[in-house]
Amino acid sequence: MPVNRRSIGRVARRTLLRAGAALTLMPALGARAAAPRIEVWKSPACGCCGDWLDHLRANGFDVTVNDTGNNAARRRFGLPDKLASCHTGLVGGYAVEGHVPAREIHRLLREKPRALGLAVPGMPIGSPGMDGPAYGNQRDRYDVLLVAVDGTTKPYQRYP
Repeated sequence: MPVNRRSIGRVARRTLLRAGAALTLMPALGARAAAPRIEVWKSPACGCCGDWLDHLRANGFDVTVNDTGNNAARRRFGLPDKLASCHTGLVGGYAVEGHVPAREIHRLLREKPRALGLAVPGMPIGSPGMDGPAYGNQRDRYDVLLVAVDGTTKPYQRYP
């Protein structure tokens, strides 16, 4: 029986189209990029640090915690003491000091500026980990600062 080359061509095209469609749908079917990993140094007794870590996890971060305090980590990463807060993180080669919202960390990783990282000095009420009913649902205005390689800062995002 002779082979119908036209039929074989149609079958091959259909097979390729289906395979292409399956590859296109893979992200929608659950194939996702790995969660960004952040390593954090904090005091073992700090409650607001735990709340900030929960905020990061809820926003797609894979969190590793060191309950050893954060002063040495902050200095090792070159962050000035004037930016100090109760926890310090390292993500994608950037330092993260204090109650920085996950949204701004994701933005930092997307934009990849030449910088040491981000900081929210002190512990502003309303920042992630310093929010909710325990704080009377208050919201202080605060800035997320972009920390340049030389330690200077400029506003990265203002809240609220």
